[in-house]
Amino acid sequence: MGLLKRENFSSGAPFEETVGYSRAVKVDNMVFVGGTTSTNSKGIVEGPEDIYLQTKISLKKIEDVLLEAGAAISEVIRVRIYVTDITRAQECLKAYSELFKSVKPVITMAEVSALARPEHLVEIEADAIIGSYKVSKSIG
Repeated sequence: MGLLKRENFSSGAPFEETVGYSRAVKVDNMVFVGGTTSTNSKGIVEGPEDIYLQTKISLKKIEDVLLEAGAAISEVIRVRIYVTDITRAQECLKAYSELFKSVKPVITMAEVSALARPEHLVEIEADAIIGSYKVSKSIG
């Protein structure tokens, strides 16, 4: 098997170069989006105290990098959501379902004691396979 083509996608955050990470990595037809928060390009956390809004902003950033990598939301197969307060999960899942209700990727939600910044209430990762499509099949 030959080498697979790898492309890194940056959010433009200076921390990416300092630490050595990418917003997303595309290998062949797979796209892996790293932990995404509502921090904007100026380093300000948008939607402080509002987990619904932070989720919406994070998912929009994920959608944008997926499109840049040639993938679509409908090709997302896995989503991981980390929250700092699981009692607010329904607010987060409301925003999630507005984008993914018909896609139905596998999902993990976990409560963590803290995220990178105290203002972060949610951080989201996503994986997509370009060219995948949903078929109707459920196991009892």
